[in-house]
Amino acid sequence: MKKTILALLTVLTSMYATAQSLTQISSVTLGPYNTSSAEIAAYDSATKKLFVINGNLNSLNIISIANPASPVILDTIYMNTFGSSANSVAVKNGIVAVSVTATNPQDSGLVVFYNTSGTFLKSLKVGPMPDMICFTPDGNYILTANEGEPNNSYSVDPEGSISVINISGGIAATTQANVKFATFNHFSLSSLDPSIRIFGPGASVAQDLEPEYITVDDNSQYAYVTCQENNAIAKVHIPTHSVVALYGLGFKDHNQPGKGLDASDNNGYIYITPRPVKGMYQPDGIASYTYLGQTYLVTANEGDQREYAGFNEVQRVKNLTLDPSVFPTATTLKNDSVIGRLNVTTTLGNGSSGYTALYSFGARSFSIWNSSGTMIYDSGDEFEQKTAQIYPNYFNCNHNGSSNARKTRSDDKGPEPEGVAIGKVGSNVYAFIGLERIGGVMVYNITNPNAPSFVEYYNPRNFAHAPNSGLAGDLGVEGVLFIPASASPNGQNLLVLANEISGNVSIHTFSAPVSVQEDKISENAYVHVYPNPNTGHFVIQRPTNEPAILDIFDIVGKKVFSQPINGSQESINAVLNKGMYVITVQEQGKTFYQKMIVE
Repeated sequence: MKKTILALLTVLTSMYATAQSLTQISSVTLGPYNTSSAEIAAYDSATKKLFVINGNLNSLNIISIANPASPVILDTIYMNTFGSSANSVAVKNGIVAVSVTATNPQDSGLVVFYNTSGTFLKSLKVGPMPDMICFTPDGNYILTANEGEPNNSYSVDPEGSISVINISGGIAATTQANVKFATFNHFSLSSLDPSIRIFGPGASVAQDLEPEYITVDDNSQYAYVTCQENNAIAKVHIPTHSVVALYGLGFKDHNQPGKGLDASDNNGYIYITPRPVKGMYQPDGIASYTYLGQTYLVTANEGDQREYAGFNEVQRVKNLTLDPSVFPTATTLKNDSVIGRLNVTTTLGNGSSGYTALYSFGARSFSIWNSSGTMIYDSGDEFEQKTAQIYPNYFNCNHNGSSNARKTRSDDKGPEPEGVAIGKVGSNVYAFIGLERIGGVMVYNITNPNAPSFVEYYNPRNFAHAPNSGLAGDLGVEGVLFIPASASPNGQNLLVLANEISGNVSIHTFSAPVSVQEDKISENAYVHVYPNPNTGHFVIQRPTNEPAILDIFDIVGKKVFSQPINGSQESINAVLNKGMYVITVQEQGKTFYQKMIVE
């Protein structure tokens, strides 16, 4: 009998590796369809509030998630008196910080401070177009990535920079003198890695670099900042507010097996295959974590291009002259059904006899890098492979308009990975990568950065309805936020998605995939179920009365029941079909398992 039970548990273990681990429990709408009403979210565990940037209203929404299954909008704070666009928000130690672009976008922006009740405290000037804002883990500094984008005619191009605000003396004592700038003026073009793109008309290195997103190491010493259009990451020493390194990210060879792409929106079939194209990684979102004492960076390789009235780098392959010595099959390649419609940059690869290399925007993947900018891992073409397998009828579809037609984004950036969050559950570290176009989240176990493993692709979008119908669910995930169980209002791991096209914030529980080993199930189990077998009504016993979460998973690994428990003995009433189940109890960062049979 014991061998039979263990065999069944082994089957369960293999199934759980691909079982759904994310489940949506609620959604709150902040504005109309396709108006960027929900962009970036931050969470304060002390007040159980979300703070969400609403681009449609140029505002900050404050939402209570004391009950995550029923979020409540508490307040809307309008930012019009501070500038034209609220961009990002962060919260720590009772302070809410919002980055705001000036009315004239090329002028200095602001960081606006509030307490968690929404009371204005003060504002400070930072660089032009402050995008991402964050606190350092120790709470002593606030950083902003100041993009400094040019105006539409490209006649004014401010310098990009990173603002470093020392708030160690408290917000009340923080003045403009506490705002320092990490700049790029000490870098010359000749000193840069050649894969760093400096290409704006007449721009210096400092003008051309556009900081986008920030992550900070666990020691609050170094920040790592994506410069998306430039295909680079800047390393900033925070105490001295100085950029100490610029890492060029190189190019992805899409002509290698496992690194292909579906490059045409003009044929009627999914064809993910190697092509003679190089992908610029161009990450948007970046996050970091520590493994064996070393910092690792995780990037969502979205891609971005410059398209202004005064300068436009984008062209389709079919409109370019290709060097025949490099592309002897150019006529075939330029066919619309091959790579003729693929968008590439005109700023790289052009030789005297035509283009000798083609560079597309983004890498359609996520990557892991060490703190010196060396790639450790890239997911290759797995995002497109997985979405093709799971949603073949909607593969590479767009997130707006009146149709869910597949492949409409194949000629551009594919699924377009944009945001990334990292969550630690027990001893495992997970990466959550949001796909802006087709939607949803890719989940990977990245505990060991040298050997990440795919967990699941989760997409709460409703493909039965057109994007503009108002019935399509989550569309255009922009912000990805992980709330660990230890800080969560309901004691469960939560993933919060801010969806700019559907204009809603959705909340999802995350149950790490169950990994049941034979030695975790024994006659002397930590968790006891009485009676067992039962009818779904049973008593659970354990040695402590620590707050915990009880989950029940069926034979295919789907979570079918969940309930907080507080006592050492508690009655459970669950409506369950006949069969075998695994019960898990998550308690103080540990997970305990027990098998149960329902008769």
